[in-house]
Amino acid sequence: MLAVVRSAVTILVAAFGLSYGLSGCGSDRPPAPPPTTAASSAPAPVALPPPPAPLPPPSALTDVLYRLADPAVPGADKLPLIEDAGPGDVAALDRFGRALADNGYHPMTFDAADLAWAANADDVVATVIARTPPGRTGGDFTFPMEFARTPDGGWQLTRGSADLLLEVDAAQEPPR
Repeated sequence: MLAVVRSAVTILVAAFGLSYGLSGCGSDRPPAPPPTTAASSAPAPVALPPPPAPLPPPSALTDVLYRLADPAVPGADKLPLIEDAGPGDVAALDRFGRALADNGYHPMTFDAADLAWAANADDVVATVIARTPPGRTGGDFTFPMEFARTPDGGWQLTRGSADLLLEVDAAQEPPR
């Protein structure tokens, strides 16, 4: 709506200036300059951000979690699932999948809800609900996670969310 109003003001000022200049063509006196009050009182155009891209489907985010939790997927193959992951993360990723299986939490199911663009507008935040397998005590747990877009258009868990999920002890892990 603001752009329409600005466009209308611009057209009005241009038309007024043009008709004013043309009306002076038959006169011996030089045309007066167009009034500047209308143009100077109009605010400068504001660049509006482009509309945000559509949010990913929840399954694009939960697929990342399913692969991270799968003990059959080697830790090295999970590196692309975590932002800024490196070789020093392989052991922790292997332990995560094994711990879930060894403690009866595999297969877990995941749901992602309340998806929204994060503050930096490149990442997506979601409330993730992790459900334990039927018959397993311990219950479900819910927590917010953040996902970053990959260069190929996929998604990966942000480093901060991965660190919270995996509870990697930096003192035990080699540097990335």
